[in-house]
Amino acid sequence: MSAPSVGAAPVRTAVVGLGWAARSIWLPRLHRNPAFTVTAAVDPDERGRAAVAGTEGADRLPVLAAVHDLDPAEVDLAVVAVPNHLHCAVATELLAKGIAVFLEKPVCLTSEEAERLAAAERSGGAVLLAGSAARYRADVRGLYRIAARLGHIRHVELAWVRARGVPDRGGWFTQRSLAGGGALVDLGWHLFDIAVPLLPTATFRHAIGTVSADFIAQRASGAAWRGEGGGAAPSGGTDVEDTARGFLVTDDGRSVVLHASWASHEALDTTRITIDGSAGSATLRCTFGFSPNRLEKSTLTRTVDGRTRPVAVPTEPVGTEYDRQLDALPALLRDPAGQGRVIEEVRRTIGAIERVYTSARTTQEAPGARESAPV
Repeated sequence: MSAPSVGAAPVRTAVVGLGWAARSIWLPRLHRNPAFTVTAAVDPDERGRAAVAGTEGADRLPVLAAVHDLDPAEVDLAVVAVPNHLHCAVATELLAKGIAVFLEKPVCLTSEEAERLAAAERSGGAVLLAGSAARYRADVRGLYRIAARLGHIRHVELAWVRARGVPDRGGWFTQRSLAGGGALVDLGWHLFDIAVPLLPTATFRHAIGTVSADFIAQRASGAAWRGEGGGAAPSGGTDVEDTARGFLVTDDGRSVVLHASWASHEALDTTRITIDGSAGSATLRCTFGFSPNRLEKSTLTRTVDGRTRPVAVPTEPVGTEYDRQLDALPALLRDPAGQGRVIEEVRRTIGAIERVYTSARTTQEAPGARESAPV
C-alpha cells in the first residue's frame, strides 16, 4: 500500500453500513492504510453497530445510528456499503451535504436513481466514486494491455459463474424489492464494469437476455465463505434470479455476451473474459471475489494467426485489488475533473441491466414460454 502524498492529510473517512463488506473488506483496509483515518462508523441497526465493535481498529471509533449525524466539516469521504435498496437514498443525502461518497456496487438500481445521484453530486459539489475493484487486479490489467494490441475490438465475452455462492440466502439479497435483482445486478455489475475501458464511449443499441433460478432454493447453494451456506429461504420465497445471460450490441456494431451465475453445475468459481479484435484475441481465466472455491491461478493467453501463447501474470493474494483501489482514492478525490465521471458510466451500466431484465421479462410473458424466475 502506498503512503499519503507529501503534505497531504489523511482522508477523514466514515463507513456507512456495517455488514459483511464493511467488516471484512473496508474497515480493516482503511485502518491499515496511512492515507485514511476512520472517523466514524454508521448503521441504523443496533446489531450492526455492535458487530463492528470487535473489528480491527474499532476501539474509540464513534459508532453512529444515522448519516444525518455526520458533520461535513469532519468527514471528507463516506464509504457506503448498505443494502442495495438504500444505496441511492444514503448517497444522495451525503452528496447533498457536500461529503464525497465511495459507493459499493450496484451504484443504483434504476436509471431514475442514477439521475438523482447526478443531481445530488451537482448540488453538493462533492464527487461520487464507485467500487471498481476488478479493474485493479493484476491479471485484468494484463488483459487490458494485451487488448491495446488486438486492433479494433469486435466482441467481448464476460462470464462470472460460481459453483455455489448465493449471497445472504434468506436475507435481502434474494428479495428483489431490497436487492433490485439477483446475479445480474450483483455479479453482472462487475462484469459490465470490466467492459468500460474496452468500450469506453459505446452505448448499447440492442439487448436481449434470459434469467433462471434453478439453484437458489437449494440449501447447498449458499455463499459459505460469508457464513451463509445453510440459510433458509425467506418465508415469502425468493424472487430474484441466480443466473442471467445477455447479448448486447453497441451503437457502432460491436457485441457483448454476459453470463452471471450465483450457482451452477461447475466444480469451481470461475471468471472468464475473452476479447476478440481485428488483430487477434485474448482470454483471461481467473476467479473474482473472495470465494475459497477458486481456480488455483489466473491464466492469460493471446491468440494470433492460429497460435495461442500464454502471457505471464503475477500471483497476488486474494483481495489485493481492494488495496489498490483504496490507494487510488485520494487522487480521485482531488481530481478537479472527477465530478460526473462515474455517473456517465453508471448510466450505461444500469441502462444495460434494465434492458436485459426487460427482455427476460418479455420472453417469460410470451405465450408458451417456460416459467423462470421473476425479474
